[in-house]
Amino acid sequence: MIEYIQAIILGIVEGFTEFLPISSTGHLILINQFLSFSKEFTVLFDIVIQLGAILAVLVYFRKKLWPFGKNKTETLNIWYKTIIGVLPVIFLGAMFAKIIENKLFNPWTVAIALFIGGIIILLVERRNMTPKITSISNLSFKTAFLIGLFQCLSMIPGTSRSAATIIGAMVLGASRMIATEFSFFLAIPTMVAASVYSLLKYNLALTAQQTIILSIGFIVSFIVALAVIKFLISYVQKNNFKIFGYYRIILGIVIIAYFLIK
Repeated sequence: MIEYIQAIILGIVEGFTEFLPISSTGHLILINQFLSFSKEFTVLFDIVIQLGAILAVLVYFRKKLWPFGKNKTETLNIWYKTIIGVLPVIFLGAMFAKIIENKLFNPWTVAIALFIGGIIILLVERRNMTPKITSISNLSFKTAFLIGLFQCLSMIPGTSRSAATIIGAMVLGASRMIATEFSFFLAIPTMVAASVYSLLKYNLALTAQQTIILSIGFIVSFIVALAVIKFLISYVQKNNFKIFGYYRIILGIVIIAYFLIK
């Protein structure tokens, strides 16, 4: 029963943090200091609940992303730019993922990345830039690739994939809405690639209980992520990201203080 409750809590954390600019990986690393399964199963569990979040994106944006609908040209345009945008992280991830995982997956890295990322968010938001890119069709392939380069920063745990892509896109001239939408689109191939890579590394024979635990985490992550996507799309229409910047800074300080006192 305790493991089922852990699966629900971790599923909520993943679903809630995956698409907000506050780092799901960072939060999972922190939560896993207190709630976790066996080492190998924890890695597998974190992958599976990420797939639940991906499914939420596909469900929410199904009309825009389905290539056989009425707006076939527009949909293919989104996919082409998404593929271009994901190339940098796939290339650099293949080269440095193992090193980063061994050296940087720890609470200290998460705390520092959260703090620095929070400051960057506040600095970008203070600029009050007038967006030049107000639709995905206006987003050039070059800009999509550059956003993909920003996304590579998210390989550092605590940085946040969504923060790196959203803030990067805004710096490059995209509106908050387009930056947020394109961040969602980039999440699909990025997270699928990372999940497949990790699943190939951890080929575990699962027990019936472990299968149930994975299913619970997947479903909870999907439901929560779907709600968060709806919230964020509505939120960015009228608000900026400063609140997330402040949250990151405060959390980073709390984590650093905790481990200094511990």
